[in-house]
Amino acid sequence: MSISQIINGKRVIVKKPELLAPAGNLEKLKVAVHYGADAVFIGGQEYGLRSNADNFTLEEMAEGVQFAKQYGAKIYVTTNIYAHNENIPGLEEYLRGLESVGVHGIIVADPLIIETARRVAPKLEVHLSTQQSLTNWKAVQFWKEEGLERVVLARETSAEEIREIKEKVDIEIETFIHGAMCIAYSGRCVLSNHMTARDSNRGGCCQSCRWDYDLYKLEGDQAVALFDENDDPFAMSPKDLNLIQSIPKMIELGIDSLKIEGRMKSIHYVATVVSVYRKVIDAYCADPDNFVIRKEWLDELDKCANRDTAPAFFEGVPGYKEQMFGVHSKKTTYDFVGLVLDYDKDTGIVTLQQRNFFKPGDEVEFFGPEIENFTQVIENIWDEEGNELDAARHPLQIVRFKVDREVFPYNMMRKGH
Repeated sequence: MSISQIINGKRVIVKKPELLAPAGNLEKLKVAVHYGADAVFIGGQEYGLRSNADNFTLEEMAEGVQFAKQYGAKIYVTTNIYAHNENIPGLEEYLRGLESVGVHGIIVADPLIIETARRVAPKLEVHLSTQQSLTNWKAVQFWKEEGLERVVLARETSAEEIREIKEKVDIEIETFIHGAMCIAYSGRCVLSNHMTARDSNRGGCCQSCRWDYDLYKLEGDQAVALFDENDDPFAMSPKDLNLIQSIPKMIELGIDSLKIEGRMKSIHYVATVVSVYRKVIDAYCADPDNFVIRKEWLDELDKCANRDTAPAFFEGVPGYKEQMFGVHSKKTTYDFVGLVLDYDKDTGIVTLQQRNFFKPGDEVEFFGPEIENFTQVIENIWDEEGNELDAARHPLQIVRFKVDREVFPYNMMRKGH
């Protein structure tokens, strides 16, 4: 299939990539879909690589699948652990359960789980996990011959390597566009296992590479410090991935699915990142020859970033500037403070669920897929009984106040600091 066609004298992208978002629980799934994700990947309570995410029961998956269907979105489930013997009992039943609730596909690393899914749950698409670290077309060809519908490439794959893979193998390609990066080949790290007995390849990664370290060298039996007391501590953390500037190139390469990382992240993160990439993809596909990246898109992404970002391997091999050896956190510029539940057109009053402290006199910003971002100063705040409040200070408290413009359920309110 060609990437683009001339329609009414203008080039238009006809092969639009899927925008794939993360969701650690049902609320995040609904937010991701509502804010423009074409598909969402989630974890079940077994066989996935985020054992400390909320994760989904089969009942919750069924509800998520039904919600996604209303928007034409798909649900994929991560079953990407490397299985040990004790993981085998219950696997067939689990995969049949995923198929029965309408999950579209599973993301898998272990050949045991691939073969079991083919046998007991044939309706499930099988996508090869990035845990297999695929970086060459011969390996991609192997997995195509094994009957897989899609491969998720290693995050270490460059644009030129992807171009060659696409030319030589007819299979769906999924690549990461945004989120945390692993200092090791993804999934090949044993630091966590060594230091805390939590196995990265079975969902327990404690992110040891991001801890603070002091550096020493051994001279005989003596440990000699390689740092001064005023130095920043050492960490082995790469900057987070951010490929917003590369989306046009990725679309022209014919990449089938663009994946955002972060099942552990907040609904504010999911909503912000999904909505920005949705706008970029749609704008480029509608008029690629006149496309320009807008500054407000870049600024918007920064509103939920808590670490520095870089394009990682897609644009070439990262150097030391793409690592964070010293200070490795960048404070977010905005706090997520409220989720819109309802809006009364007649009175202009919003009903909002509080997610962080705010008070009268604060300047806040509303955003969401149905509205243009706008800021306003909050005046009076009332609780559900109509009592006036000096602040919204209780978690998940339902409050009401007047807003300057119409807002919609699932719109969000944030506050700068």
